[in-house]
Amino acid sequence: MEPAKKHRIVLQPIQVELTAPEGTPLRDLLFEQGVEFPCGGRGRCRGCRVRVHEGKVEVNDAQRERLSAEELKNGWRLACQCSLAGDLVVELRQWDAAILADDSPFVFEPRPGLGVAVDLGTTTLVAQLLDLTTGRVLAVRTALNAQARYGADVMSRIEYAIAGDHLPALADLIRRQIWSLIEQMVFSSKARRGEIRDVVLVGNTVMHHLFCGLDVEPLSHYPFESPHTGLQQFRAGDLGWDLNPEAAIRFLPCLGGFVGSDVLAGVLTTRLSESEEIGALVDLGTNGEIVVGNSAGLVCASTAAGPAFEGARISMGMRAATGAISQVAVENQRLVCHVLGNAAPQGLCGSGLVDAVAAGLDLEVIETSGRFSNGRKEWTIALPVELTQSDIRELQLAKGAIAAGFRILLERLGAGVGDVKKLYLAGAFGNYISRASARRIGLIDLPIDQVAPAGNTALLGAKLALFSGDGEDGSYVQLRRKIEHVALKSDAKFQQVFVDGLAFPQPSHVQG
Repeated sequence: MEPAKKHRIVLQPIQVELTAPEGTPLRDLLFEQGVEFPCGGRGRCRGCRVRVHEGKVEVNDAQRERLSAEELKNGWRLACQCSLAGDLVVELRQWDAAILADDSPFVFEPRPGLGVAVDLGTTTLVAQLLDLTTGRVLAVRTALNAQARYGADVMSRIEYAIAGDHLPALADLIRRQIWSLIEQMVFSSKARRGEIRDVVLVGNTVMHHLFCGLDVEPLSHYPFESPHTGLQQFRAGDLGWDLNPEAAIRFLPCLGGFVGSDVLAGVLTTRLSESEEIGALVDLGTNGEIVVGNSAGLVCASTAAGPAFEGARISMGMRAATGAISQVAVENQRLVCHVLGNAAPQGLCGSGLVDAVAAGLDLEVIETSGRFSNGRKEWTIALPVELTQSDIRELQLAKGAIAAGFRILLERLGAGVGDVKKLYLAGAFGNYISRASARRIGLIDLPIDQVAPAGNTALLGAKLALFSGDGEDGSYVQLRRKIEHVALKSDAKFQQVFVDGLAFPQPSHVQG
């Protein structure tokens, strides 16, 4: 049998040249270059659009449904639906995402050896190699989660895992990727891999299950509860990692439902359980996770906020990467935009979306109902980026879910918004979002000086866990027992509170 003919593919504007056999799916080639496949390559969205300048690729029914005749004529294609049939010159976005690491100081009890802390996110990975004697970070590595080629959000990932029994393949993929990051850190730091005694991972519930090889089917439907949310422990030998065979690998326990160990790590980091005053931690993403309480008790929940905060399901949405409008301000009644990477604007990331809607409200382009004024259908933010009516609706749904979840958890504690003394915004989105814009759209209802970006609390919590004992003796296990998980869907008030929270506040409500 003759080997498949190889073809050349040139990627613009990054000027990367690849060679691959005929028939290779473009998805396999382009994912490594940063092209996203939000629906997991099923042709259900437009997130993987590329423009073919030279050469030909097939057009199928999925592309005819998602792309207009004009777009097809101009060379636009859905990369997930195409395979290499000849030489190509393709235009794509140059994704250059900033991944939030952590360099916060922390108190610890020294122990011998080396340790690794990993924040396993749906989109990104961050790993740090630590000297457990000094607490010093010896090396850091970041990467895009290799599973993302099978879906940008957790539900797409779950669907892929279930269909065709792909769970083992997804588990193997992420384990190998994390091992590769560990190898890179060992090499760059000139450390001895045999001295690595402990690896602690944190992540959302789906990432927890996909790494550990646990059944994700219960997370695919109501009530979205899994019986396998506890601490998962392995030895290096179990995973095929070339460390001391007895080195411990621990994936910290989840709090329930879609509230994962990354949120548990955040509670450990912010020390909410040690304060007499009521505080809160909010991690904004596809599932907005919320924890509220103090030393007397904590409650947590996840809300199906949708992926608007991550730029998904937005007509020109994208991750916080090169070409993304990340900030929008009003100066002299005109919009001023900041674009990541000092590049031409290509889309809106989550923080830019929140800013744009806040600006639209201030300029009275957007009404408190969420509708455009004067009957317009879209609003140009910075050519060619436009905000549509459906984009605003997606943001309303997301912020309404967060606000409703926050209110219901406070009611469980017999408290109100006025009782909250500190609100921590976790993760990359919480680090970059404008607190003023978040307040303007009604996402948060606290004075700005009581809201603080908390950085990568998940990674810092994973580092703290390296020093806090293992197994059932770990402080994080004891902390987990103090936190009650609340299923918001079962709360009779949730739907009404959610609907009440969809409208944007009147200007007078957010002044002062």
